[in-house]
Amino acid sequence: MAVPLSRGRRYITVVLLLFGFGVVLFRLVTLQVLQAAELTVKADRQHQKTVSFEGARGAIVDRREKVLAMNLEVPSVFGVPTALDSPAQTARALSSVLRVRSDELERKLRQDRGFVWLARKVDPEQGRRLEALQKEGIGVVMEGRRFYPKGPLLSHVLGFAGMDGEGLEGIERRYESYLRGERQVTVLQRDALGRTVFPKGLTAEQGPAPGHQLMLTIDEVIQYIAEKELAAAVEGAQAKSGMAIVMEPYSGELLALAVNPRFDPNALSSLTPDRWRNRALTDAYEPGSTMKAILAAAVIEEQVMKPDSLIYGEQGRMTIANTVIHDHEKLGWVSFAKVIQKSSNVGAAKAGIELGEERMHRYLQAFGFGERTEIDLPGEAGGLMKNPREWSRRTLASLSMGQEIGVTPIQMVTAVAAIANGGVLMKPYIVSEIRDAQGNVQERTLPHVKRRVISAKTADAVTKILEGVVKNGTGEKAAIDGFRVAGKTGTAQKIDRRTGRYSATKFVSSFVGYVPADNPKLAMIIIIDEPQGDAWGGTVAAPVFNRIGEQVLNYLGVSSGEPVKLAMAFAGF
Repeated sequence: MAVPLSRGRRYITVVLLLFGFGVVLFRLVTLQVLQAAELTVKADRQHQKTVSFEGARGAIVDRREKVLAMNLEVPSVFGVPTALDSPAQTARALSSVLRVRSDELERKLRQDRGFVWLARKVDPEQGRRLEALQKEGIGVVMEGRRFYPKGPLLSHVLGFAGMDGEGLEGIERRYESYLRGERQVTVLQRDALGRTVFPKGLTAEQGPAPGHQLMLTIDEVIQYIAEKELAAAVEGAQAKSGMAIVMEPYSGELLALAVNPRFDPNALSSLTPDRWRNRALTDAYEPGSTMKAILAAAVIEEQVMKPDSLIYGEQGRMTIANTVIHDHEKLGWVSFAKVIQKSSNVGAAKAGIELGEERMHRYLQAFGFGERTEIDLPGEAGGLMKNPREWSRRTLASLSMGQEIGVTPIQMVTAVAAIANGGVLMKPYIVSEIRDAQGNVQERTLPHVKRRVISAKTADAVTKILEGVVKNGTGEKAAIDGFRVAGKTGTAQKIDRRTGRYSATKFVSSFVGYVPADNPKLAMIIIIDEPQGDAWGGTVAAPVFNRIGEQVLNYLGVSSGEPVKLAMAFAGF
């Protein structure tokens, strides 16, 4: 018997309903079970916004609390492309204010995005002009920008931070983990119109902590004096560049580190990395006759010679390994002290040969050459020193007069400071304290003795020889009225990269020494690279030592008649 049509329709309806319920049930299982995690993320994206906050970057101050680097709140400009009616018109209006090409702004404003940066950390005046425009879809927020109130002063030491607040060079880079403020991520809610709803109770006190403050060993006034006198010397000699380092010899604290030409870390857009490289740490040079101070220390410590031991100067000319060593002055029989004071290459070579390869290499290493000083600044080089297995028959003589070795300025001044303080090699440093936002000291750097290199007796003997260099030797222009000055001049030929030989026209002129010689407060090195005309270290670099030393001693209140107050703190080493 045939099924009535009405009953067939009911069956079809029931089947369709069951199928529909099945589809709905399957979809519910898919959405609420199989795709639950994915859909939750999508919902959060629509209704929540993750924002990263960062505390202000810590300040950098000198030893007397003078601010050298700080943070300023400056405007940054953003756009909301989806809210703009005419990107082209808006771009033209913003172009003159932001000083950015209108086509570049228009390209950003035509993106299918809800947020784009148009200009980061602009001048406050630009921010005020933008607010006056009142353009729909254009906003201004405040961000922290690194500012260096002293401009170029100490620029090679401070370095700089990038647009996102990350330290890129100098102290800013070396101490990035301390200076950077705490980073905090906060989830904000959005309403149905996409507007941000800030959670109740969100206050500044709950914001991320600022970075730590650094106190340097640098003295702003001493740094200014060093930079001023160095700049005058470089300009006067029409030199390529120059460097000056002022160190406290008993502690290793750097009071000043100047590199010329300088740069302004507030305006970097037109500069190349070569301009901000700290060449006092990164560049090795042949020290020339300043190395004779180290030779004297090794020779006297090993009792190879005494200051009054006689050496024949060969009338200024001696042949070694088929090469000729020349002196600028023809000397006959002279004392070893006079060899150093007159900067005789022949006499130095003879003393070095008497010292021997093994001891020469040992003392060069002991004084820190061929290794980093481990100063707390980035980019330091270890210099260039060959292994004795690579030495030629000429090398021992060459090393004795400062050739066939590459040293950095920081290495040389640290080595001579070891003679100044009585024979102890110190680790140089530039950050003395790290403080939290409340000013509490979190870390303090103390003077660090690396090793004793010579005895106090030897140091005293070498000091007397180096005083003679300034009294009646090649360093007379380093003399400071009323003070005993010890030091050594250096005039080194540079290697011509085209020929691989020493240049006849390019020199590095230098002077390294300390004052007062009987109770040193300052150890200094002055380097003038490629001076034109007279290139002698005693003529070009020694006067800079005089001018810096005289002003700094006066600033520090050091009396020329001051009795010796500082006992040898390292007598046990």
